[in-house]
Amino acid sequence: MGGMASAPSIRVAEDADGKFVVKTTDGKLGTTHVVSVPSGFGPGLGLGGTSDEDLVRASFRFLLDREPATSILARFSLDVISRYFPEYRREIGKYV
Repeated sequence: MGGMASAPSIRVAEDADGKFVVKTTDGKLGTTHVVSVPSGFGPGLGLGGTSDEDLVRASFRFLLDREPATSILARFSLDVISRYFPEYRREIGKYV
């Protein structure tokens, strides 16, 4: 077996309506996601000094450690991640 596959690249851009458009690229495969951040979500995680954009990027790194980009929902709010991955709230600080 070869070495570890390189991590997919993650590009985050804020949309006009305050949501974030996230594009992942892994070799030839690319995915696009629209992500919303509930008001006060970062501070609620104890990450008040973290921008929403950085929180979205960190959340994608968290998700990509656990599932392929093609399994990540196309549209979601960050507060649903812990429904699928209960450790999210505990672990997300390591990704910021």
